[in-house]
Amino acid sequence: MAIRRAKMKAQVIEKLSQAAPPGETFIACVHTETGPSPWLNAIFDEIPLVGVIVAFTRKFYFLTLTNTSIVVNSASRWTNRPGDVVAVFPRAGFPVSRIKRASVWSSMYVELNQGSKPVRLNVHRYWRAELDQLIAAFPQAAVFTGTVPGQAAGQDASKTV
Repeated sequence: MAIRRAKMKAQVIEKLSQAAPPGETFIACVHTETGPSPWLNAIFDEIPLVGVIVAFTRKFYFLTLTNTSIVVNSASRWTNRPGDVVAVFPRAGFPVSRIKRASVWSSMYVELNQGSKPVRLNVHRYWRAELDQLIAAFPQAAVFTGTVPGQAAGQDASKTV
């Protein structure tokens, strides 16, 4: 079971290297989880069985930034090992919206299947450096609702960047 960030990234790169075209460079890899805000777990855990139900409804993914695309692949709930590729998007066409970079749990909404409802992806602070690299590669049309590294103080963060 991979716990350390470096080991998880190495496993993802190893898995994706098997199918990647020659010359593909892996820049950043971020572990995410779906569902409502993880902060609500403290409340859910107080209600019998609700915390367990919410935990089992969450899905885990890795978002990997390459020199040409953003790859989304599943992650094992129990071991954090990377699974199958769920989607591949060109860097300029990544369907992301409502990005909120918070102090502990950041979030974003990604449309994993074309035409479907966007899925909320939560990212822990542990992955902050990689998340910042990923955000820098997002299309300019993405709407930011949190602070972005390098954003001028006093600027309205809800404007399109």
